[in-house]
Amino acid sequence: MLRSTLLALCLAASAAVVGAAPWLVDGRPAPVAHQAVNILAGAATEGLQPEDYHAAALAQAVADAAHGPALDADAALRLEDALTTSVQRYLGDLRSGRIDPRQIHQNYTAPALPQADAATALQNALAAPSLAEAVRATAPPVPLYASLRSELARYRALGNPAAWETPLPPLPGRKLEPGQTWAGLAQLTQRLVVLGDLPPDTLPTALYDEALQNGVKAFQQRHALASDGVIGKGTLDALAVSPAARARQIELAMERLRWTPLLRGPRMIVVNIPEFVLRAYEVQGGRVSLQLAMKVIVGKALDTRTPLFDEDMRFIEFSPYWNIPPSIARSETIPRLRRDPGYLQQQGMEFVGANGQVHTTLAAEHLDAVLRGQMRIRQRPGPKNALGDIKFVFPNNSNIYLHHTPAPLLFQRDRRDFSHGCIRIEDPVALAQFVLRNDPAWPESRIREAMGRGQSATLRLAEPLPVVIAYSTAIVKQGKLYFFADLYGQDKLLDRALRQQSEQRRLRAGPGLPAAAQ
Repeated sequence: MLRSTLLALCLAASAAVVGAAPWLVDGRPAPVAHQAVNILAGAATEGLQPEDYHAAALAQAVADAAHGPALDADAALRLEDALTTSVQRYLGDLRSGRIDPRQIHQNYTAPALPQADAATALQNALAAPSLAEAVRATAPPVPLYASLRSELARYRALGNPAAWETPLPPLPGRKLEPGQTWAGLAQLTQRLVVLGDLPPDTLPTALYDEALQNGVKAFQQRHALASDGVIGKGTLDALAVSPAARARQIELAMERLRWTPLLRGPRMIVVNIPEFVLRAYEVQGGRVSLQLAMKVIVGKALDTRTPLFDEDMRFIEFSPYWNIPPSIARSETIPRLRRDPGYLQQQGMEFVGANGQVHTTLAAEHLDAVLRGQMRIRQRPGPKNALGDIKFVFPNNSNIYLHHTPAPLLFQRDRRDFSHGCIRIEDPVALAQFVLRNDPAWPESRIREAMGRGQSATLRLAEPLPVVIAYSTAIVKQGKLYFFADLYGQDKLLDRALRQQSEQRRLRAGPGLPAAAQ
């Protein structure tokens, strides 16, 4: 019934664990059986679906066994088997997620899971003083997960507020500005109060006044919108999303945390694509601390999306050459050179043959050789180099890396998907300092000198540093919940995959419960 490796291992180990699981005593449910069905029934608190674990059927079977006739040996074994299988499935889902991320184009390194871990996960939980606490400890240990779990409970508690029963009316023109009237002001006020962006005692007003604008600005800030207090199409679309839809968004973010490898080492770099932000972390004594955060520019959503994966950073290139990828050379560089031959010298470009020979003049045979794959075009180090003055390399099949940029003004935009796939960073010196923190030979002054030298040089890192290109449209920062647009449509893919999986699980035969519970 299970498709992931972890859950297949759990089922394979089920028979070994059944004998040690004290679910029943003399045909009657032990206290731990009642605890187990309560945990499964509350799966929604972790963003999971109780129906995936036959929670209702198991709860009924346990109740029948507690209050009706004691189960005979065969019926007791079936109920024990069913409880073990469902709890193990729940533990596996909680720890490692419900789907293989590669099926939704997220190429993460799955941690190796020895079969013994699957076989003993339930035994360890049963041996703990509290089964519920032991199961909850199986969840991802990153602080963000616990914060999202709390926010999920808060959004679920909102239910279906009346403020979302009807759509907001059209704006009086293209946008609503301070001092204007609008038929939706009362409904807008109600929505912002429900979401916590306005105080609970806020009353509707006849005009779009300063107090209401402040609530809109708070909402805009939490939804990655320009926080100017002006309501346009983007803000109106975000206001239309119901609390139930936001709760689902939080669930998807929690699911991703189960299989995104965020804790691969004592230090790590994480880029969250929808947020356009890079963060650098350290882990000490089991605690994760934020060391650095900066804006980034990522691949265009339309055609050059940045792939999602994890790799180890192994090199830094100071004053790098830019070897123009063949696809960019064919579609952009060569057509530009044919139109404007002076572009080659203007941009500091040159041709490099297969034997390494460099040609600095434009010739038709060079362009043809590039198209045949016999030559390449590269851009020399300098102020116009597309990579800026530093490049952080974590070798990968997609040839993606972090780099500076000669066009820093783009970091001022709210939406920053402008690149061909690689990730441009706002503060390269700060990132280099983090990467080289344990190397006393590289103080800030030397980093800056190497970046400005104009001569390409590669530094191999003494210790590889994990880099994760992640995707989350809901995060918690400093106790406040933020939502981001589904830039690459990954939320839609994940939501569809999870719904299909749940449907398949429920269509298949349920657990082998005693007849009274079927």
